[in-house]
Amino acid sequence: MTDHDSRAGGFSTRAIHAGQEPDPRTGAVVPAIYQTSTYKQDGVGGLREGYEYSRSANPTRTALEECLAALEGGARGFAFASGLAGQDTVIRSLLQPGDHLVIPSDAYGGTYRLVDKVARPWGVEHTPVAIADPEAVRAAIRPGRTRMVWVETPTNPLLGIADIRALAEVAHEAGALLAVDNTFASPYLQQPIAHGADLVTHSTTKYCGGHSDVVGGAVVVAPDVAVEGFADAADRLAFHQNSMGAVAGPFDSWLVLRGLKTLAVRMERHCDNAEKVVEFLQGHPAVTAVHYPGLSDHPGHEVAARQMRRFGGMVSFQVGAGEEAAVKTCGATQVWTLGESLGGVESLIEHPARMTHASVRGTELEVPADLIRLSVGIEDADDLVDDLDRALSTASA
Repeated sequence: MTDHDSRAGGFSTRAIHAGQEPDPRTGAVVPAIYQTSTYKQDGVGGLREGYEYSRSANPTRTALEECLAALEGGARGFAFASGLAGQDTVIRSLLQPGDHLVIPSDAYGGTYRLVDKVARPWGVEHTPVAIADPEAVRAAIRPGRTRMVWVETPTNPLLGIADIRALAEVAHEAGALLAVDNTFASPYLQQPIAHGADLVTHSTTKYCGGHSDVVGGAVVVAPDVAVEGFADAADRLAFHQNSMGAVAGPFDSWLVLRGLKTLAVRMERHCDNAEKVVEFLQGHPAVTAVHYPGLSDHPGHEVAARQMRRFGGMVSFQVGAGEEAAVKTCGATQVWTLGESLGGVESLIEHPARMTHASVRGTELEVPADLIRLSVGIEDADDLVDDLDRALSTASA
């Protein structure tokens, strides 16, 4: 779609230009929204630039996919209707009945639901494991059957950190692929392929889109990832993306592209604000634990410092008064919005045990009932701290 070298320049240069050359006919500097389902052919099979039907490919989606691949250092990118649609396509295209999957013991509830309620009945077994411990991951692998190790880092919602390079070695020794959900970090803060990952997934709803106005997902494949029956994993994912059809629409693709242009500057502000919120929470008497990889006593701090640019905008903490106090705190904020999701410009607060992670309640992935998760936005940090202070005081009154 473009003659621009998508690997040229720094991160923000690629975010603004990769896949997004000015329109050759009009000079428009913003990619067009090709809101079309089909394309005129110049004779039977005479496709213009390969486009025939927008489930198979759409120029706006192509621009997004090229940009995401450039930002993650991958060979090819694929854009989906949601993060879970992308994860489902990964599982069903690269695994088959009888295979085994290793997942984090504190995985996102939606991912666990997909694996346990959709993939398991289809015939793919799974083992939850503490992904911060490479030896525990190695022990969970079933020789000859484990085809993929699935990692979140940081994890949702406890902000656990996985050593991507170490887990890539463990997975590859067993002949398995390493897939990394990079949603919490964003491509700006972390590029898992550079550390040995085979695939990277995103809910582009979150930091990539960044404005809470789009739902989408992405998968980026590293170069030269081989899978049986196809030239490479990217070809297999492309086949299944088209066959399964849960693709990103052109307007949603355009919104994510717009978000990516400002990802670097937004992530810096998210990180700045998160650090100030963490400092406040550490000194508050109602708070018993703060989970943030930027803290020197976080068990994954050194690994995170090695593989992340900064430590992100996600924070979780626990309150000493228990579950009801946590719920009450979530409902007492005014600047922080009580809601699910994350990664938008506005700050969100939620109670994982009753909201985003309700689907894992009663399982080995159950999260603490006194846990509160924060998606720190880009408002004025003092306002965020003052609002949390009032809410915690209200909950303890």
